[in-house]
Amino acid sequence: MTALRWRSLLFVPSHVERFVARAHERGADGIILDLEDAVPAAEKAGARERLAASVASVGRNGVAAMVRANHGLRDLARDLEAAVVPGLAAIVLPKVEDAGFVREVADAIDGLEAERGIAPGTVRLVLQVETPAAMFALPAIAGAHPRVAAMTLGPEDYVAALGAVSEPEVLFQPSYAVLLAARAAGILPLGFVGSLANTTDLAALSAQAQQARRLGFRGAMIVHPAQVAILNEAFTPTADEIAWAKRVVEAGAKARAEGRGAFMVDGRMADPPVVRRAEDILARAG
Repeated sequence: MTALRWRSLLFVPSHVERFVARAHERGADGIILDLEDAVPAAEKAGARERLAASVASVGRNGVAAMVRANHGLRDLARDLEAAVVPGLAAIVLPKVEDAGFVREVADAIDGLEAERGIAPGTVRLVLQVETPAAMFALPAIAGAHPRVAAMTLGPEDYVAALGAVSEPEVLFQPSYAVLLAARAAGILPLGFVGSLANTTDLAALSAQAQQARRLGFRGAMIVHPAQVAILNEAFTPTADEIAWAKRVVEAGAKARAEGRGAFMVDGRMADPPVVRRAEDILARAG
């Protein structure tokens, strides 16, 4: 599993300069400069023109600067030309339905990196699957290219495509399918079982994020600064978890040195899968 620590990825409309200017102060692990749904068609050209400066602005304080591109080919081409600049961590690619599309975008980024003196492979891809059609190709999509770093469900578009409503019963199965495909491909699973649109019920978001971490997700996208701290807390191991993980790793090392595969920690049996879970906790804790 990748060691990326993207607990909270905050969308910021790239055409609103006052939001861009303060985005790096919000505490998010990554800022997604949105060129897609949040930006009116008449504002997209101006947002692209400022994109290099916006990437530099949001990428301060160790924040991963990302850009969500449009799906349509004409806009996508313009977006990539404007976005692939030094300092860009990732392109967020929406409405992905097949692996071939991912590879075509990755090839385009290859050329842009080479032209602009950016180290090969620097710009990663974060994939949003948002349609029922994508559900039948998830393993291929997740493993489409080495640039793919993470994958998530786009709940609002998915629900709209179904003609359904944003309820846990509707979103659990596709969210879990994305999680499984991401884990199988060794990329970061992002998301929680719920809507991104609820910016007022922070207690509900906290419960959703805690559930997501228990399921195996490692971060999520959000749309409001008030949601950042909740995700950072939910996807960060607690002090008790870290202490337990250290005990397991130490006991596991001792057991291996003594030629034993299974051992006891805190009165419970442990073995190599438990050690791997402990090592994952310590990696996420930094």
